[in-house]
Amino acid sequence: MKLQGKTAVITGAGRGIGRATALELAKEGCNVVLAAIELNEVEAVAAEIRALGSEALAVRTDVQHKSEVDALAKAAFDRFGAVDILVNNAGVAIHNTIPNIKEADWDWMMAINLKGTFLCTQAFFQHMCDRRHGHIINVVSRAGKVASAKFGAYAASKFGMLGFTQTTDQEGIEFGVKATAVCPGAVDTQQRAENHVDDRSQLLQPEDVAEYIAFIVTRHDRVYIGEVSPIAQQLKPLPGSGWLKPGI
Repeated sequence: MKLQGKTAVITGAGRGIGRATALELAKEGCNVVLAAIELNEVEAVAAEIRALGSEALAVRTDVQHKSEVDALAKAAFDRFGAVDILVNNAGVAIHNTIPNIKEADWDWMMAINLKGTFLCTQAFFQHMCDRRHGHIINVVSRAGKVASAKFGAYAASKFGMLGFTQTTDQEGIEFGVKATAVCPGAVDTQQRAENHVDDRSQLLQPEDVAEYIAFIVTRHDRVYIGEVSPIAQQLKPLPGSGWLKPGI
């Protein structure tokens, strides 16, 4: 129970990597604040966490809106008093060739993936610095390090997340606050299924990524892990656009 008495805020926590991470941290004794647009999903995860013996709070949050992120932070502080871990996991993806990227799709991915990460970080960063303790995990993507065809908008948002993670870490150093980028390859999530044709048996599972995150946030304060990139064994070569569904 390495996180006994600690509190984590996780966005996109209703399913996939967010849900798996919430359960993994709860197993270590962590209290968890679950944020997502779909309140029924995070409420279901909260029930699972309580069954493990940890406390949980579900908060409907659209991370692209500052007012909702501020309300999330207030709810977390009111309930638990302090926040030790922030996992910026909320993300969306729509893939298309550059001539066919819709402006609305570009704006949506930037608003959720990049702006959402910024707003959530801003909501908790000063609090962590004042306490001289905290860890921010940004779930980026392999696409935030290596772009490929039809990933123009998505990769741009994820490259931005990676850069913002590095800035967060540099600004937090003197205050004992860490920031780590987790850049997984293909993961068996609903978002992946909506955009790709895969042999799902070859993909990482959300639990694989969650275990990495739990490992990172349970290290001694002297240990710094700036970035990890778990990749499915059978998908080491960079997947091309042939993995996308027809028409995407």
